[in-house]
Amino acid sequence: MTEETPGFDEKPDVPSGATPDDAEPKAAAPSSEAGAAPAGDATAQIAGLTAQLDQSRKALDERTADLQRLQAEFQNYRRRVERDRITVKEIAIANLLTELLPTLDDIGRAREHGELVGGFKGVAESLETVAAKMGLQQFGKEGEPFDPTIHEALMHSYAPDVTETTCVAILQPGYRIGERTIRPARVAVAEPQPGAQTVKDESEAGEEKDNGPEEG
Repeated sequence: MTEETPGFDEKPDVPSGATPDDAEPKAAAPSSEAGAAPAGDATAQIAGLTAQLDQSRKALDERTADLQRLQAEFQNYRRRVERDRITVKEIAIANLLTELLPTLDDIGRAREHGELVGGFKGVAESLETVAAKMGLQQFGKEGEPFDPTIHEALMHSYAPDVTETTCVAILQPGYRIGERTIRPARVAVAEPQPGAQTVKDESEAGEEKDNGPEEG
């Protein structure tokens, strides 16, 4: 029985005339078809990623447009709420001051008759100051042209010294808050005397004729 010597591996038989490299197994050479397959897969992957990127960009544009629309709607909502808040505040102040107008009229009449004296004078002036701070403005003066949008004519007459309908007396002053009129001024108005304008025009025409150039 033959004993194996440890540490020595058996080598395959090599035919005579052959080199040892001929005994080693050789790997198969890669074919051209095997190299073409990965290139095609890469192209398909790039196309797929490009399609996904386009979809992502489209979705981003849609979400951005939605966000901009929501932001615009929110801004419009805020402006509408602020406008409504101001309107409600103005209405509330106007209602309060409207209730105070009779008292302010009494104070005005007392002042005209010299009865605004003592402690009553101090209270009246404080009330007028508070009303002015709340935006109340008084209007209506004698001699100003009649405006039906802010004046209410209670008395009517004719006068030869006016050329248009004019407020000749303020029976009750008007009041406004900003551009909002809460009570028109109640006035007496006078219109030009009928025929007065015709007489005036004829008089002016006669004067011009008399002052015309003299003939040589």
